[in-house]
Amino acid sequence: MPEAVLQRAAEEMLDWHGSGMGVMEMSHRGKEFGVIATAAEADLRALLAVPSDFHILFMQGGGLGENAIVPLNLSRGTEADFVITGSWSIKSQKEAQRYCRANVVATNAPGHDALPDPAGWKLSDSASYVHLCSNETINGVEFQQLPDLAALGSKAPLVIDFSSHVASRPVDWSKVGLAFGGAQKNLGPAGLTIVIVRDDLLGRALEVCPSAFNYKTVADNQSMYNTPPTWGIYIAGLTFQWLRQQTEGALSGVEAMEARNIAKAKLLYDFIDGSGFYDNKVDPSCRSRMNVPFFLRDEGRNEAFLAGARAAGLLQLKGHKSVGGMRASIYNAMPLAGVQALVGYMREFERSHA
Repeated sequence: MPEAVLQRAAEEMLDWHGSGMGVMEMSHRGKEFGVIATAAEADLRALLAVPSDFHILFMQGGGLGENAIVPLNLSRGTEADFVITGSWSIKSQKEAQRYCRANVVATNAPGHDALPDPAGWKLSDSASYVHLCSNETINGVEFQQLPDLAALGSKAPLVIDFSSHVASRPVDWSKVGLAFGGAQKNLGPAGLTIVIVRDDLLGRALEVCPSAFNYKTVADNQSMYNTPPTWGIYIAGLTFQWLRQQTEGALSGVEAMEARNIAKAKLLYDFIDGSGFYDNKVDPSCRSRMNVPFFLRDEGRNEAFLAGARAAGLLQLKGHKSVGGMRASIYNAMPLAGVQALVGYMREFERSHA
């Protein structure tokens, strides 16, 4: 989280704008929270340049929840196509099988260290949508450009799980029908899920879809059909404001964050590639700017590396249990100085353990 956002939230914790109450005490239908929610939606629309024919929904359930909510809303109980690029797209495909035929039309298994060429995707003629995870946090692969399904001969809308790199780079909405993401990587605390869905994809939900998860119902009620995660929306709204204020040279907002994220990722990847002590296995064409997995060539030194990192104030570097090694997550709020500190520690650890 950006420090400025946390400081402002702390200042307003007991009394939001002279209202006599904190955000967590507000009714979600009260005028005070209405101001917060309206501003948050408007700032997110401006930040991500969301077209007017898309609805922004504030929901709950996280990315895993959306793995069920998307097919409940879009599959019509028939079939959907899935591009497998790592752990999260695997979870998405398996969950969708509960509601429709979930076709695997491309995969980068077993290594998940490159992306399958869209020209080779075996897209279905009757798919209700095509799903991909545009950034895989565990495996460290990222789509640097979204595929153009129309150019591939598909009429299905593209659904992207952009949980882990939302607001780190612009989105080409001309290629997207629906995007969803948990807020807890780049936008706010856990508990809030953002769904951005095109108008024509509303009203398709299966009869068994819970009303609180029906996109049309949520849209018709401006995300207030049931009690939304008010604190999460408030913090995300502050983050949207912070992001819109960011500059990098002549750039601002998401474009500024993209330039900053490119610089942070380049610094770390260049060091790893130039070292004989560390290794990153992901093809350079699709390396994630947000999540950088790496391995010590001598994995017997892993615990010593992590212990030294903790002592240096560098936390949560242990890789996911399914892949091992290390993982540096350098989300929007991580400053360049943080990556410089990590590289400095890695250089010193290599020097003292070579």
